[in-house]
Amino acid sequence: MTERTIEQRLADLERIEAIKALKHRYLRACDAKDADTFRSCFISKGAEIDYGRLGKFDDADAIAEVFRNIALRKVDGKNVILDMHHALHPDITLLGDDLASGKWTLAFRQVNLVDNTETVRSIEYVDEYVVENGEWKMSKCQSITLWSMTRPLAEGTIVTEG
Repeated sequence: MTERTIEQRLADLERIEAIKALKHRYLRACDAKDADTFRSCFISKGAEIDYGRLGKFDDADAIAEVFRNIALRKVDGKNVILDMHHALHPDITLLGDDLASGKWTLAFRQVNLVDNTETVRSIEYVDEYVVENGEWKMSKCQSITLWSMTRPLAEGTIVTEG
């Protein structure tokens, strides 16, 4: 095995941190209902996306539209779907200077004010990343639900936003 220089190891750490920042930007966009930033986290054309019951997509434009239809839905001017995405345990593997794979555990929570329910899920993300125009982007994203629980909101529950 060839010894890697400090400069090479530092460059690897910088790549890993940039990939983590990408995933965190994506998750913040989900919670902030920022469809443009959500979309920009994927490659410009041909992303392979499998979000389970939400569907499989061969380009991020389609999942961005699903995101807009669900996350941005309003009733009487108020958001009716409130999400929380907390990613943990990143496991990033560099496959080259501009190619990587990753796995994340996601603690997901959603309040649905139309159905008057709360859902909690444990999800695993399996991703692939590439550098496009000098920035790390997701080229593949698979969401695998490990378990899920949905329960009605208790009578008298008050949900406020912001």
